[in-house]
Amino acid sequence: MTTSGGGDLADRLRLDVPVVQAGMGGGIAGPRLAGAVAAAGALGTLGLAAPAELRAAIGAVREHAPGRAVAVNLLMPFVRRHHVRTCIDAGIDVAVLAFRPPSAALVAALRDAGIVVMAMVGTIAQTREAVRAGVDAVIAQGREAGGHLVGTRAALDFLPDALAAADGRPVLLAGGIATADDTAAALEAGAAAVVAGTRFLLTAESGAHPAYRSRVLAASATVETTLFGLSWPLRHRVVPNAATSRWCRADGSARALPAAVNAGSSPLARVADRISAVAPRLQRAALPLFSPVPPRADMPEAVLERAALYAGQTALRIDAVVSAAQAVRALSPR
Repeated sequence: MTTSGGGDLADRLRLDVPVVQAGMGGGIAGPRLAGAVAAAGALGTLGLAAPAELRAAIGAVREHAPGRAVAVNLLMPFVRRHHVRTCIDAGIDVAVLAFRPPSAALVAALRDAGIVVMAMVGTIAQTREAVRAGVDAVIAQGREAGGHLVGTRAALDFLPDALAAADGRPVLLAGGIATADDTAAALEAGAAAVVAGTRFLLTAESGAHPAYRSRVLAASATVETTLFGLSWPLRHRVVPNAATSRWCRADGSARALPAAVNAGSSPLARVADRISAVAPRLQRAALPLFSPVPPRADMPEAVLERAALYAGQTALRIDAVVSAAQAVRALSPR
C-alpha cells in the first residue's frame, strides 16, 4: 500500500465511498451492522469480541458482503494474543488499533499478514507515535466523538496538525460526522475518509437496545465523563441518565467515589468478557460501580438508567433511525 492519500486506501479496501463505520464495542457493531455497511460500499468495522465470536462475525460479514473489506476494532486495553491470532488467521483486511500506543511488533505482525493497520489518535504526540510504529493510516479523533475519547480538540481543528504529523500517511477524521456535508468538509480539509459512530448506532442493524437509540434521538445534550470506567478508566461521551445525574458533577466529571473506584480498576480488563456478561445485571444507579458495557438489544430496558449511553455530539443533529445503507448514503459526499 502506498501512503500518498485516500485514493490508494480506498482502492486497496475496495470502497465505493470514503466512509468508515466505527467499530463500536459491547455488541453494538456486530456482523449485521458491519456486513450491511460493507454491502453498501463503505467500510464496516466489527467491535472487539471473544475470539470464537469474532471469527464467526468475520465470516458472517464476508458472507453478507462478498468481495468487500472486513475491519476489526482492536481495543488495546482488552486485546490478547488470541484476538490478534484470530484476526490474522481469518485474514481480515483492516485492523484499527485504539486506546493504547501501538507497538511496532504488533503493527509489523499485522502488516506482514497483509492487513492494513490504522491507529486512532487524538494528539500530535500520539500521531507521531503511531507513525513511528509503522501504521498505514491514522484516525484523527475529535473531542466531539461519542464513546471513548483520545481526542482533546474539535475534529476539524485537530486535522491539520494530524496531517502534518502523519508523514504522508492517510488521515481519516472521526468526530462530528453525521451528514454528507460533514464528510465533504473533512475531505476538503485533507482527510482521506471519515469515521462515523453515532450515525451508525442509530441504524436498524446496530445491536443497540431500541430504547437506547430512542434516548439518543431525544437527547438535548451529551456529557463527557469517566463515570462508566470500571476496568477502563478513560474519558467517554454519553447521553445523561440516572447514573450521571447521581454520580457526575455539573461539568460531567465523576464524583470522588466512582472516580477513585475506576482509577484502580484497569486490571479488571483481563476479565472483560466476564464483566460484560454480568455487570449490566448487577449495576444500580445508586451504587458507584459502572462498567463500560452499553445497553444491547438483548438486555432489559431497565439497564438504560445505569449503563453507558454512548453518543457523540452529532446526536443533537440526527433525527431518525435508518437502515445502514441509508446511513452510508446520507454520509456520502455528493
